[in-house]
Amino acid sequence: MFRCMRTTVRLDPELMKAAKQLATRTGRTLTRVIEDALREVLARSGPARPSKPFRMVTFKGRGVQPGVDLDDSASLLDLMEADRPPREGT
Repeated sequence: MFRCMRTTVRLDPELMKAAKQLATRTGRTLTRVIEDALREVLARSGPARPSKPFRMVTFKGRGVQPGVDLDDSASLLDLMEADRPPREGT
């Protein structure tokens, strides 16, 4: 049985607009358009190559800053992006 997962992704507004238009033109849902596109990219990428072992580098500090909830990925992303300059065209 196929099980769906709900997730949140951030897409460029123009990309989202184009995806919605494609969904309308082809009679598919937006979800189906995104799934099909992702499947196509994954199929073209070929088999996964073995990666080098990952070594986690840690630093001393005072732990998580006040107001940061590591279990809330959307809020964490908002906090991380708050220090970045705005993207061109936005």
